[in-house]
Amino acid sequence: MSPMLMADSIYIPSPARVAAIKSLTARDKLLTLELPGGQSLDYQPGQFVEVSVLGIGEAPFAISSSPSHGTRTARKFELCIRKVGDVAAALHNLSEGATVGVRGPFGKGFPLEKMRGKDILFAPQGLGLASARSLINRVLDERSLFGRVIILYDAEKPSELLFQDELDAWRKCNEVELFVTVNRHYETWTGYVGAITTLFHYITVNPRNTVAITIGRPMTYRLVLIELLGKGIPEGQIWLSLEWRIRCGVGKCGHCRIDHLHCCLQGPCFSYAQIKNLEDAI
Repeated sequence: MSPMLMADSIYIPSPARVAAIKSLTARDKLLTLELPGGQSLDYQPGQFVEVSVLGIGEAPFAISSSPSHGTRTARKFELCIRKVGDVAAALHNLSEGATVGVRGPFGKGFPLEKMRGKDILFAPQGLGLASARSLINRVLDERSLFGRVIILYDAEKPSELLFQDELDAWRKCNEVELFVTVNRHYETWTGYVGAITTLFHYITVNPRNTVAITIGRPMTYRLVLIELLGKGIPEGQIWLSLEWRIRCGVGKCGHCRIDHLHCCLQGPCFSYAQIKNLEDAI
């Protein structure tokens, strides 16, 4: 899919207005960006954009909203910004109505057409829910086209759970099987305790009819993959995002390269079968 906003140059950002800001946790904010002149971002779940703040710099962020979801218009999209790094800190300091630069969308998203008709198992970890949310809401908007929808999600502590209003809605929805855990015991927490890998003990799946998606901490990807493979899910039906490797968005800086792949161009969404033999992929 061709980037929107790129008529003159893939390197030149176009202005976008900060239409809304919502605090999700002490260090996470949800920014709604609005494109000018009726332009549409024309993106798919799993893609990302480059966002720049004048005088500070530019950084890549996964798109958190669904292109099909609810009241969102074609000119608006959402980014979950964790306050890590200069650009993210600058975005946290903005007020509604401010202007930022946007390039994109970039990369290849998740292959939704291969997932329809299947059971979908989501296993986002921590901030990974911000990226997975785009695909989760797209699947829920097309709910009749999928089988079971299972969501496993973890955070360090209850106060770091993202999108708590949506978690509550998914918990009450009869068509979603939601399991949420935090990593340690807290007096105010009555749910599961432990890493996300502990949640796999509470579910059963039909492996041949299940597509799994995991996004999150690089250091725990291998542990989640062990659980998914242990359930018998084929390697080609396990999808993950290597979004922490993306940099310039167009494959020119070389920082996203893994062997013969450029994550900014051929990813960041890959099946495990595509990358399992690539050294240092995960």
